Amino acid sequence: MPTYFLTAFTNKGELLLNEKFEANSEQEAKEIGSEILKEHQCLNTAHRLVTSSGRLVLFHR
Repeated sequence: MPTYFLTAFTNKGELLLNEKFEANSEQEAKEIGSEILKEHQCLNTAHRLVTSSGRLVLFHR
């Protein structure tokens, strides 16, 4: 199962969230990532989701 990394930042670039999780597909990773962002109240902050190889899956500014 692929590993994904989710990070969220403030407008000043300070790290708010840095999570690692596994998912069966990119779509599942996006869904899991969205739930994590909601739990930590970071859905409307800058965030990105990348694969373990560094490929960008999701980005929000």
